[in-house]
Formats: sequence, structure tokens, C-alpha cells
Amino acid sequence: MKAIYEEIYAMRTKIVATIGPASNKRETLLQLAEAGVSVFRLNFSHGDPDFFRDVITNIREIEKELGRSLTVMQDLPGPKIRVGLIPEGKLIITKGDTLLLGREKTGDDELPFIPFDHPQILDKLVPGDKLVVADGGLQFVVDKKLESGNFLLNALESGSISSRKGLALPGKSLALKAITEQDKEKLALGIELGIDAVAVSFVQTADDILNMKALLRSYGCGEIPVVAKLERQNAAIDNLEAIVDAADIIMVARGDLGVECPMEVLPALQKHIIHVCNSVGKPVIVATQMLLSMVNTPIPTRAEVTDVANAVLDGADCVMLSDETAAGNYPVEAVKYMRKITDEAEKYLLSDRKLRPPKDEADTSRFLAYTACLLAKTTEACAIVAHSVSGGAARMLAECRPQQTVYALTHNSIVEHALNFVWGVQPFFISTGDSSVPHLRRVQHFIATHDIFPMGKDVVITAGEYSPGERTRRTNLVKIYHK
Repeated sequence: MKAIYEEIYAMRTKIVATIGPASNKRETLLQLAEAGVSVFRLNFSHGDPDFFRDVITNIREIEKELGRSLTVMQDLPGPKIRVGLIPEGKLIITKGDTLLLGREKTGDDELPFIPFDHPQILDKLVPGDKLVVADGGLQFVVDKKLESGNFLLNALESGSISSRKGLALPGKSLALKAITEQDKEKLALGIELGIDAVAVSFVQTADDILNMKALLRSYGCGEIPVVAKLERQNAAIDNLEAIVDAADIIMVARGDLGVECPMEVLPALQKHIIHVCNSVGKPVIVATQMLLSMVNTPIPTRAEVTDVANAVLDGADCVMLSDETAAGNYPVEAVKYMRKITDEAEKYLLSDRKLRPPKDEADTSRFLAYTACLLAKTTEACAIVAHSVSGGAARMLAECRPQQTVYALTHNSIVEHALNFVWGVQPFFISTGDSSVPHLRRVQHFIATHDIFPMGKDVVITAGEYSPGERTRRTNLVKIYHK
């Protein structure tokens, strides 16, 4: 078991695994955690309360059994836009066909009809707009609006469309709230069950994130971190900086984003999003189809391996598995392969990485983090240990991408679980006990009593000590500790 602990503590890039029918049993959840999963994603678009209750109960038991924090991320459905029920069950479409789209079919028109009962979207449609259906499998262009209120569409590809398929309008801002009444009900359930983070779907502006944070505060859970899923072109391009500023964590949700944007634009857009997040110290997750072939095969393709490695090299904090672990035939193997890929990519990332001082040298907190990483590199320290009340000190250390693992000690369970999204950080919960005990003494006691730090090695410490005139404790100390 000690060997497993040491391997997990050496992990830098975090793995997020989606839980579903292929992975919800306790034995499989344990295997996923032992293989390297730090964050368990629960997709609240599927599953009932009993399913989520059982999964979270098992994760909490495994957390105690392994002696390390495991994070539960609730993924809310959001306002999924879908076509209605097609009377024929399915429409077979040929490129160049003309179809009708609208709330209801009128008259004796024999054109194929796609029911779509979203008046706030229909009101915004204009000739020339592009519609994408069935996860990008079919594209249409709006030809004109009829007196009935329905729209004539021209099919740009051949294919089929069935009832309740998703519909997207690439690049078009839609007057839809990211948080639906259903989301509010599911969020209340998630909080009752003990989630550690919540992901908001269909984010378009920073207000969507701020509204979620206000809702969490109204439930008395304002510290729970909010993940902004970038699925829309206007969010990923036009409003990116504001959303990154408002959110705690960013997810590059490449499934819907790849429908919203031209496919060839997606790789550069992913790199840009990661760069923006890295520049301000916000954790970023790269998600969707990373090892998709492992749904049915025990090994990934070479292209998938390269995709995961490039996400790490670009600066992703987390890489995520969706169908691979939720519904695939090889959920544990997928995590093990992802771990192998991230380990190798990290070796290359760190082999020639140079520590760079903060751009703003007046930012003393970031400069202290940089100094700690520089000391760790110069002294060849075996680790960096930070006492971090809010998690900020640990995140700033991670921004520097040090070769050493950052061990973050906190007395806040929410912070502990939130740090599982951060590259290179291994969080530990410590009881405050006597609040008068200096942070430095707590850190030194932790190092002295844990055998993950070898005797005879140096450890770099960051902590906050009270200073005259300061009302709150903040990180203001860097020390080399020889064990």
C-alpha cells in the first residue's frame, strides 16, 4: 500500500473520471482511485438520487480507507437545446433537401418538419444562420422565415435526425439562463449528498458563474468551487477572460465546443484557453474523447496518446475521461493508460523547464512562491510543503510548475478537496486543534512524522506567521527544513 501512496503523491497532472454504469460499483471505484483518479465526475443529466447517494457514500468510504482526499464534482445539465418529437421517429435527409423548422406544422405542406419549441431561440433566427444537429453530424442553414413563424432550412449534409437530438447555433448568443430550475433542484440534492465542486453547463458570460456563486451562498455553501464549462464559442472566445476571472476552475469541454466552432480551430483554441488560465493561476481541465477508443478496446490509439500528452505539455492541470470510465468496457485500464501518458509527458515538461519570476514583481505572494520553488530547485529538496488556509499559496506554487511535489496542509475540508484540481499539489487535511500553534510548527511536525519525506533530505516550507500590525495571517515565510 505504501508503494501506491508514493506513486499517487508523485502525480502532478490530475485525472478526472466520469462515473456511470461501468464504474459505479465500490470495487471499481477503489480500483480507479488506486490507479490515480483524484476527481470523480457525476453527470447529473443521468441517474437518480439513489445512484448518486450510493456512489458518493462509496467514495467517502474509499477516501478514509486510502487516507487521501477524493473529490466529487457535480456536473449540472444546464439548458440543453433539443429538437422535439419527430412523428416518423427519424427523418432521412439528403444534402440539398429543404425542411421546415418550427413550433408546429401548419397547412398541408409536405416538406419534412423538425419540431422545435424554443420561442426565445426562434425569435432570434435570421436567414443565413447555421444550425448544427446531432453533435455536429448534420448542418443546416436558415433560408427564410415564413409568415407562419416557421423557418425554411437547407441541408448542408446527408444523414438522419431522430427525436430529442441536441441542436446548436454556432457563434450565436442565446438568451438562455445557464442555471435552470432543474439545475437548482439537482444542486440542492448534490449539496445534501456532499459534493465538493459544481460544474455549470452552457456558460456564456461571467454572470452565469456569479449567479451560481450567489445561489451557493444562499444555500450556505459559498466556498464550494465553481467549474465553468466552456462549450460555447462566445464563452471560449469573446468572454473568456471575464469567465476565467469569475470561475474557480475552467473546463475545456471539447464535445460541444467542437460543434460550436470549426473543428480545425479547436486545437489552437484549447491552447489559448489553457494559456489564459495558466497566466492567472486558474486550474484548467481538458475534457472529451481523450481516450475514446478505450470504450471498446483495451489500448488507446496513437493519436489519443498524443492528444493527452499535448494537453499536459500545454499546461492542463487535469485531464478527463467521460464515456471511457462511465460506460466503457475498460474503465480502470483507461485510467492506468492515462496515468502512464501523463507521467511521461511530465518528464519532458520538467526536463528543460526554467523557473521564471512573476511578471509583477510587486506581487509579493507570487514572488514568495517563486522564491520557494527556486530554493527547492537549488537545494535539490525532496518536496515543498505549504500551510495554506485558502489554498492560494499552494496554487501559486503550482503556477511555477516545480519539479517537487507540493504538499498543501489546510484545516478547511472544502479547500482540501478543491486542491485536487491543481497541478502538482497533494492536499492534506490537518486539525487546527490549538489555534495559537504557529503554522510553521504545524508544518515541521507534519514533515517529521510522515515517512513520505526521507531522512537526511531538505524540504522547503512556506507558511504564514503573525506579524505586528497584521490582522490576518498570510504566507510570509520561506524556510529550508532538513529532516
